[in-house]
Amino acid sequence: MSLSPRFRAWMAGFALAAGSTLACAQAVVAPAPAAMPAQQSAAAKPNVVILATGGTIAGAGASSVNSASYAAAKVAVDKLILGLPELQKVANVRGEQTFQIASESFTNDALLTLARRVSALAKQPDVAGIVVTHGTDTLEETAYFLNLVVRTDKPIVVVGSMRPGTALSADGALNLYDAVSVAASQDARAKGVLVTMNDEIQSGRDVAKLVNIKTEAFKSQWGPLGMVVEGKNYWFRAPVKRHTAQSEFDIDQIQALPPVEIVYGYGNVPRSAVDAIGATPGLQAIVHAGTGNGSVADRVVPALQELRNKGVNVIRSSRVPAGFVLRNAEQPDDKYDWVAAHDLNPQKARILAMVALTKTRDPKELQRIFWEY
Repeated sequence: MSLSPRFRAWMAGFALAAGSTLACAQAVVAPAPAAMPAQQSAAAKPNVVILATGGTIAGAGASSVNSASYAAAKVAVDKLILGLPELQKVANVRGEQTFQIASESFTNDALLTLARRVSALAKQPDVAGIVVTHGTDTLEETAYFLNLVVRTDKPIVVVGSMRPGTALSADGALNLYDAVSVAASQDARAKGVLVTMNDEIQSGRDVAKLVNIKTEAFKSQWGPLGMVVEGKNYWFRAPVKRHTAQSEFDIDQIQALPPVEIVYGYGNVPRSAVDAIGATPGLQAIVHAGTGNGSVADRVVPALQELRNKGVNVIRSSRVPAGFVLRNAEQPDDKYDWVAAHDLNPQKARILAMVALTKTRDPKELQRIFWEY
C-alpha cells in the first residue's frame, strides 16, 4: 500500500521525536521507482552531498506543540536523510556531519572548515551540487561567506528550518527536499550560493533573517531569485554582484580571517563601546551599525576617527533592514577615509570585510570591493 506524503512526513517527525527507527522502516515501505533497474536509475541521477552543521533543522522538542522551545542540533544527518526517502528520487544523496552546533555558536574557524570542505567537494567531478544544513541565526552569514570564497559554478544551497522536525507543521523536511532539488538542477548553476526556505529560492548574498518564530523568516529587500514548487524551479531574476566562480577570493588561499567587530548605534549612545572594541588585539576593521542612512552620533565620530588614525578601517553600515548606505551622506566618508557598506547589513558587512582584508587594507580598494560584492 502506498503511504500519503503527509503520513510519511508525520512518521518521519515522530521518529525524530522518539529517537526510534521508524525513519528506517519508512524508507523500506516507501514505493520504489519502477522505471529502470536500480543501478541504472542511480547512475542517471545527479550526486548531491549534504553537509550537516546542526541547527533547528536537526532539532527536537519535548512534544509536537513545541515549535519555539526545543533543543537544536540533536538529529544526525543520516537520520534526516532516512526520514525523507523522497530525496533519493531526486538525486543520489549522501551526508556528512561537519558540525553539530546551534548556529549562534558558529566561529570564524568553523566558517573556514566548512568552506574548505564545500570547495573540495565542488572540485569532485562526480558531485553535482552541495547542500549545507544550518541553524537560522547565522545562516545568512555563512551563505554569504561561501558566496564569496568558493570558486565554483556548481549549485551550493544553504538550508535551515524555523521549527524542529518534531513540531506540528514542521518546515524542515520540505525545505531540505527543495534544497536537494535545487542543488541537483542544472538551471541552478552559476547563480551563486542559494538559500531555500519557505518555497523560495533566495540569493545567499541578499537574504536575511527578518522574522523569528514564523516560517517565512528569510527575506530579501530585492526579492527572491525564484521559487521551487514540487521539485521544479521557477526563476525570476539573477544576481548581478560578483560571486563564487567570478570572485577574486578563494578559500583555498585563505588561512585565517582577520578580526572585524561590530558596534551598534542608538539614541544616547556613548563612545565607550567603540573604545572597548577598539582595544581588541589585532583589530583590522570596525563595522558601525548606524541609525538611518548609517548615521553616527557626534560623540562617537571622534572615537571612530581615532581608530582610523591607528590603521583600523571604519565601515559605515545601517541597522535598518532595507535600503542602502550612501557614501558621503550623513558622514563625510571621503574626508574621514571611511568605507560605506552599500546595502549589506552589519553582519554581512563584517563577513565581506574579513574576506576583503585578507587581500588589502587600503580603504579605497575596500570600497571598490563593497560596491562589487
